[in-house]
Amino acid sequence: MAVDLTDRADAAVFLRRLLRLDPATLVRLRPAGAGRVALWAPLPWGVLVTRTVAGTVDRDRVAAASALLEGSTEPAVRDADWRGALPPQRQTPVERLPAAVISGAAAAAAQALREVTAEGLHGRAVGQRMLRDALLDHVAVSGVSDVDGVPFAVPQRLVQALVQMGFLGTAEVTVVTAGPWTGLAGSYGTAWFRTPTLAVRPIVPSTIR
Repeated sequence: MAVDLTDRADAAVFLRRLLRLDPATLVRLRPAGAGRVALWAPLPWGVLVTRTVAGTVDRDRVAAASALLEGSTEPAVRDADWRGALPPQRQTPVERLPAAVISGAAAAAAQALREVTAEGLHGRAVGQRMLRDALLDHVAVSGVSDVDGVPFAVPQRLVQALVQMGFLGTAEVTVVTAGPWTGLAGSYGTAWFRTPTLAVRPIVPSTIR
């Protein structure tokens, strides 16, 4: 048996939410200690989400979310279809926020989307995709860590991931970092976003002949 998600109901909540967002979603399963499996999946707006559930997996493997939801214990191997890395395992909590701050940021974004869709921006119509991307890139929460004094910024992408995946809960939310990644850890799971880096190539003078 390659995969055994022993708490099927718990895993199904995660999988159903993924499939509502993208029916072709892949899930990466990783051993996470005795009797535990970490489920990882990408969301359509460039965020990774993860939740640890009861179960076992024979190795780090990738499968279709739909196959896992159906209860397959030998899902087709999709390892070659996985794109991108996971955050480093060493993570640093930098700030704790009330859950109400995150739910409020999500509600504000939804209200802004409704208003601009109905009225335009300064009277000008805005394309849905452009508007969506602008909202997702907006920094919803920022500050300076009480832990190490380092500034942090939480984009709306992470807020939406935490809310739409049902990870928020009513307790505090922890902002975590791991290398170039920023994460939001809620009561029921964590969302991660890797800050894009601009690669600058040196200009090499050409020889004119």
